[in-house]
Amino acid sequence: MEHVVPLLWVVVGIFILLTLNLKFKMHNVLALLIVAIFVSVAEGVRIDKIVPIIEKGLGGTLGKLALIIVFGAIIGKMMTDSGASQRITRTIIDRFGVKYLQFSLLLIGTIFGMAMFYEVAFLITAPLVISIAKEAKIPYMKLIVPTVAGATMGHSIFPPQPGPMALVTAFNANISQVYIYGLIVIVPTIICSGVILTKFIPGIAQMPLSENMAPSEEIDLKKAPSFMTSLMVPLIPAFLMIIASIINFSIDSKSTLYQVVNFFGSAEISMLIAVLVSMVVFGYKCGKTSGQVTTMMNEAIAGVSNVLLVISAGGILKEVIIESGVGDHIVGLVEKMPVSPIILAFIITVIIRILTGQGAVAAITAAGIVQPMVAAFNINPVLMVLAIACGSNTITLMYDGGFLLFKETFGISMKDTFKTWGLLELVNSLVGLAVVMLLNIVL
Repeated sequence: MEHVVPLLWVVVGIFILLTLNLKFKMHNVLALLIVAIFVSVAEGVRIDKIVPIIEKGLGGTLGKLALIIVFGAIIGKMMTDSGASQRITRTIIDRFGVKYLQFSLLLIGTIFGMAMFYEVAFLITAPLVISIAKEAKIPYMKLIVPTVAGATMGHSIFPPQPGPMALVTAFNANISQVYIYGLIVIVPTIICSGVILTKFIPGIAQMPLSENMAPSEEIDLKKAPSFMTSLMVPLIPAFLMIIASIINFSIDSKSTLYQVVNFFGSAEISMLIAVLVSMVVFGYKCGKTSGQVTTMMNEAIAGVSNVLLVISAGGILKEVIIESGVGDHIVGLVEKMPVSPIILAFIITVIIRILTGQGAVAAITAAGIVQPMVAAFNINPVLMVLAIACGSNTITLMYDGGFLLFKETFGISMKDTFKTWGLLELVNSLVGLAVVMLLNIVL
């Protein structure tokens, strides 16, 4: 019972969060702050300690993620405005051909999900995919599902996206292993959710399409960057991080070379390098003036300010959970339960995601709850990152932003949204967890 009561207060807090969001339409930042204060008081945190905990949670999350999120938004915006996004899409589809369109769109969705915010990736690819479906005379939803499956998993699993980056930071996980093991997880997952699933969704070929859903605006690809340039620039951070981790195995951690390698291989510096390269190849070389490049950057930053604040507010609740010792009580409960800590972490994340409709918030909140289990049960932190990432990308309800974006964009019914968006997300999370568990057995 001593371990159950502290966890119950967290459950009550999440219920309050849900009520404030849905019933009173309160902004997530305010709702998360109110819930964090409630949980602090309920868990017996001294009143003079609450404000310092809030400052630590907000500042810690903001300090670690602010530059990464802003830089990622800038790269995504420049890719869109320069035509690099369309270049990638058209080239991959041309090379794969109509027969393998679904597989090519899995790849496109994953690349875009890794490189930019999910909403941006979705809004860029959806009109392109609809145009391709019309040209190939294929029911559009058969191509939308694999694109979205790849985008949601790419966004949920791979840094420098805010959710996975927050998890890497929370668990102090090896970022290159996150990429490597993440690749092992994502391949079978998106094939199941994006290709196999489309064969079993009833009525997928007859789903209507909103009249307002026009094909994407065509950009003169003669002025756009080449395919390899468009593809490689957003992946610069991934390459630098992986190279740094590989080099670290063969050099002395006290050497100057080690420090230099890890400086350039850090998330912040590697993202900065990618932004600088983007300014040149997606901006100046595409005929953009300095003023136009600056305008693109300002628009990108303005577009993610709300996302940044919400994630930072989620960091407050995470810090409250850590400081109040709830995580330790979770460990106490798990010790008496025949359930793998990885599965428990997944379940906790799924519950929070369903209740709050916020993938990144669910991930960072769950990380705070299960963080003590990593050391207590000798769990590979990378696998915990991936399990929570899969849990944050699960079936959602009608108040979830992704659910509503999918439904309203295509003008389909609630039932059809559950059959498509809902099922692909559910398959993503369950198959992803299964692969993580297999990795846990092997490793």
